[in-house]
Amino acid sequence: MRNKKILISGASIAGPTLAYWLAEYGFEVTVIEKAPELRLGGQNIDVKGPAKEIAGMMGIEEKIRDRNTTEIGTRFVNVENQVVAEFPTGESIGLTQELEILRGDLVKILYEQSKDKVEYRFGDHVTSIKQTENSVEIGFRSGKQETFDILISAEGISSKTAELAFGRQPDFKYLGLHSAYLTIPKRSTDSKWARWCNAPTGIVYLIRPDNYGEARASVTFLARENEYRGLSIEQQKQVLIKRIEGTGWESDRIIEGIKQAKDLYFDRVSQVKASSWSVGRVVVTGDAAWCATPIAGKGTDLAMAGAYILAGELYKAEDIGQAFSAYESIMRPYVEKCQQLPPGIPWAVYPTSKFGVFLLNKLVTTVGSKPVKWLIGKLSRRKKEPRKEIELPDYKNLGYNIRTQ
Repeated sequence: MRNKKILISGASIAGPTLAYWLAEYGFEVTVIEKAPELRLGGQNIDVKGPAKEIAGMMGIEEKIRDRNTTEIGTRFVNVENQVVAEFPTGESIGLTQELEILRGDLVKILYEQSKDKVEYRFGDHVTSIKQTENSVEIGFRSGKQETFDILISAEGISSKTAELAFGRQPDFKYLGLHSAYLTIPKRSTDSKWARWCNAPTGIVYLIRPDNYGEARASVTFLARENEYRGLSIEQQKQVLIKRIEGTGWESDRIIEGIKQAKDLYFDRVSQVKASSWSVGRVVVTGDAAWCATPIAGKGTDLAMAGAYILAGELYKAEDIGQAFSAYESIMRPYVEKCQQLPPGIPWAVYPTSKFGVFLLNKLVTTVGSKPVKWLIGKLSRRKKEPRKEIELPDYKNLGYNIRTQ
């Protein structure tokens, strides 16, 4: 493809992955990030399926393994902190995967892997987009004006760059939940196990270890869609404290963490339902295109797979329209599959009464019992080799002259 100069907006996971592959294929790539530096906060994420496959192709799998969060499995506990069931790493139920890493650590690895071939600009963002037949004219917050062949938004769920390009936000499917994430000091009750606790009034607490001597906490609860919109950070802290006060388990500890938190993230849990991922010479990828929410557990898989495929199709295609069409035709079925949640999820996991929590814990105890685990293990061994979630095209063997590392 003759269109070689590409601007990517967003330096989280999708953006640097995309930048790496585009640079490999000989494109001139600039990544712009609104934050003044890499945003290294965030919770535990897993690298599995297509993300693990792509990490292997990028030569960063061992780097990810070396940054492991130290988590060895998931324990479900009651409000008295008694273990209801436990699921070590590698079991089909539970949160902990083979490659667990903090979001910020993965961002840094992806940045380090791509920065020598890619121009990164921090502290600036897109404020205007004017498309012509042959280019995209970009205006920046800094006052700069620059022309690119292609603009890619690899931003978050409420991408302002995508809104500028499409003239509107995509549709959102609210899942009835709000989530808060933060880092809290480690305590004696913490170990290498993640701990999940259901509290009455539809709250799930999760505390997980990290590899920096602290703990990562999340609070997810049932709420109306617009109940907490437009709040400042201090207002967010106040409503969170009010929502979880007196709910037991380690809520008092988490409240203290909320008061002191410098990395608090609090928002609605919504899926992005975009009818199209491109308009002219602008295309979206990652959460801006299809956020599946943390409930699906597929965020990293989707971000890295979408970036890899978009870069490969731009390299492979004769023109931009052909590349964007192929990218969407490959990724959309995978996205739709990842956005499908089991019946009753998430509401079944958020009981609002003590009796409901009691019943849920009893169910988890049964599933975590040795006989049931044995049966699940036996049935899974009988199955044939599981099919890949998505078949990743082999763009490096197209016969073109690809620049190697």
